[in-house]
Amino acid sequence: MALIDRFLARQVKRGQLTVIHADGRRLTMGKPDPALPDVTIRFADAGVTGRIVRHPALGAAEAFMDGRLVIEQGDIRDLVSLLKGNSPWERGGGLHPSLPVRAAGALIHRLDRINMARRSKRNVAHHYDLSGRLYDLFLDADRQYSCAYFTDPANPLEQAQADKKAHIAAKLLLKPGMTVLDIGCGWGGMALYLHQKTGAEVLGVTLSEEQLKVARARAEAAGVADKVRFELIDYRHVTGKFDRIVSVGMFEHVGPAHYKAFFRQCRDLLADDGVMLLHTIGRMGGPGVTDSFTTKYIFPGGYNPALSEIVRGYEGTRLFPTDVEVLRVHYALTIDHWYDRTVAAKDQIVALYDERFYRLWTFYLAGAAAAFRTGGMCNYQIQLSKQRLTVPLTRDYIGEAEDALRG
Repeated sequence: MALIDRFLARQVKRGQLTVIHADGRRLTMGKPDPALPDVTIRFADAGVTGRIVRHPALGAAEAFMDGRLVIEQGDIRDLVSLLKGNSPWERGGGLHPSLPVRAAGALIHRLDRINMARRSKRNVAHHYDLSGRLYDLFLDADRQYSCAYFTDPANPLEQAQADKKAHIAAKLLLKPGMTVLDIGCGWGGMALYLHQKTGAEVLGVTLSEEQLKVARARAEAAGVADKVRFELIDYRHVTGKFDRIVSVGMFEHVGPAHYKAFFRQCRDLLADDGVMLLHTIGRMGGPGVTDSFTTKYIFPGGYNPALSEIVRGYEGTRLFPTDVEVLRVHYALTIDHWYDRTVAAKDQIVALYDERFYRLWTFYLAGAAAAFRTGGMCNYQIQLSKQRLTVPLTRDYIGEAEDALRG
């Protein structure tokens, strides 16, 4: 049995994986399981197998992107679900590269995630300055490129994203006339929502020139550009005082070396009775490293923090942790919608870029969904305040405020 066959046979016990080698040899491993898909893959050449054994995630990703790993039955989501489903995080599972590759990757990652200010803009542009048409094809109409909030798993994406905005707004305890800083404002959807629903004045900051153009155009079109402003500026350089701070899907780009500086800056920017809400992808275990595929192709400089790292970041700032919520599978449900929309728009995405990019994007989404469904990733919403009594003593207000915002 070839090394790749032994490797996969150890991995796949539930569900069936059939492997067709470049020389025509065929091997089926595992047993049918209604909870997992049956998948058939074919290696287009003999050289691809060694690369996958040495570095499973990156090797398989690049082989799939290059058309050297061909999926004959099922699709890339099925393959990732089959492999990840056999090694859930809670049972200590995971696909690991060989020791030398792992050691080198850890060193490179730690250097990369330092994420100094001069590199932050370039890292952001790598991902967020892609064609706006691409994001229109797979995101909701408001371009919410972060975890939605599913009050019912059957809800459509647009409803879940609207509920996410209401959930966050409720935790901000906003009142008319308040000022809000939106750190990492994306295409402006959250900032515009907060003003529309509460009358708050919002400053959104981003490092993406493409996002800035869209956000400003949206504020102009809505006639609120004097109340909802957007600037191309690093959070480290923001000045002034704000009643509230919100940051959704940006903390993943800060880097652990800068967590204390991030929270100190937030504290300095908050008014005396200020409240902030941080929404970030996180890891359910201890500190780790970002996988090589994500670092190389998706989010250079990105890192999803452990809860302990976030806590160490705000310790010593005298900010009160007033609420911590863990969203476990909400992002998996969100990305399922993004994946389905991506597949439905294949021809348009290939026309924008090419087949290789389309395969890269589906691999990214399939892997991300699995990381939240059976892997060790989740989302954290952390509420912090400068005064111990600014936030109500119980959480009842959150649901009540959400109902009012939806109404």
